[in-house]
Amino acid sequence: MMNRSISALVAAVALTACGLLAPPAASLDGEWILERGTHDGVDLPLLADAPVSLRIEGTEIGGTAACNIYGGTLERDGDAVAFNALSMTEMGCDEPRMALESAYIAALAGVRTAVRDGDRLSLAGRNVELDFRLSVPPADASLVGTRWVLDSLVIGDAVSSVIDMPTIEFGDDRVVTGDTGCRAFDGAYELDGTVLTIDDLVVEDVACAADLTAQDEHVMAVLGAEMTVTIEGNRLSLSDGENGLDYRATDG
Repeated sequence: MMNRSISALVAAVALTACGLLAPPAASLDGEWILERGTHDGVDLPLLADAPVSLRIEGTEIGGTAACNIYGGTLERDGDAVAFNALSMTEMGCDEPRMALESAYIAALAGVRTAVRDGDRLSLAGRNVELDFRLSVPPADASLVGTRWVLDSLVIGDAVSSVIDMPTIEFGDDRVVTGDTGCRAFDGAYELDGTVLTIDDLVVEDVACAADLTAQDEHVMAVLGAEMTVTIEGNRLSLSDGENGLDYRATDG
């Protein structure tokens, strides 16, 4: 019996050495923050006020590329990976952010391997190195008492950028105030679980510039409907089932 057990152990070790029983590769899932990167021998010009993130959930990826929000798919076979079908919103930012974004997306498309070591993720390819650290998710912000800044308009399955920095705030007196980037508004809100409604909505009577009219109409249409509220970390989503508004919490 002892000899049979030893033989089985030796066989298992031999199979593992051949890679037939190799342990599965570590999961890459998580929210990752870029700490260092190079592409074609040039360091990526990282910016303290414009973090670059990579979110991996199985075969789906996404994140913020200094300015715009991007998404795509991940193919993986052990340490070999490929980031495909990359797409991005089309918001314009200042030149330093756009330069960083362009360099990062080009580098990400060239990644061919991924290795996770605890809370570190290293992506590499020909003339590409990207080093990330795992981000600890922030606690969910409170709907009430937080100043929210609008950064995306959701129109069906599409996401578009925002002009100016529209805000919204929900007071503990059930009064909501904010603006569309053009007109200020206020009203009385009711929250029933995750269902939000705003009544007695009063909007400033001013004409909007041509480039703000569509945004103003979109914001007011969503706020005038019955909305579903979703908060994840410092992100707030208000959706009427088809269209929506995506906000982020701010201290200012």
